[in-house]
Amino acid sequence: MQNKVLLHACCGICSAYPVLQLRETGYEPIVYFYNPNIYPDSEYQKRLDAEKTLCEYHNCEFIEEEYEPQCFYDAVRGLENEPERGKRCDVCFRLRLEKTAKKAQALNIENFTTSIVISPHKDFKKLALIGKNLAKEYDLNFLAIDFKKKDGFLKTNKIANSLNLYRQKYCGCEFSKR
Repeated sequence: MQNKVLLHACCGICSAYPVLQLRETGYEPIVYFYNPNIYPDSEYQKRLDAEKTLCEYHNCEFIEEEYEPQCFYDAVRGLENEPERGKRCDVCFRLRLEKTAKKAQALNIENFTTSIVISPHKDFKKLALIGKNLAKEYDLNFLAIDFKKKDGFLKTNKIANSLNLYRQKYCGCEFSKR
């Protein structure tokens, strides 16, 4: 029996390969879509639809969390002018990973991770530290897997292209859009 892992998914493209890699290493991923940072609503819907398409393709369980953009705005208040990859992003990562940790705990799943790290624009060490700290706080295990290694970013893009998944042009929030 495979160990379950709650995989926080930021978008269909980024989670395309991590689902496969987790399965190859003995885990059964459950994809968790929690992204209150995505702006506007229409962008959120496009990314959600792409994630659902991917999960159907991989025959993977999918959980959609409530879309609550005000939660994101409350968390990053005062950080709106931070540069991309700055303090605002750290708060956003923590917000999404903490919600994932809480969901894993509620579902009695001891492992969680995130597909965000597959992006070459994201700092793996920073995300892994946030995940590990949350794992300690919630008595869970954060799988610190750098999915972009071993051509992971290339592999995820090939899968996404073969499924014609929606490809976004910015990280997600209205501040990254500018």
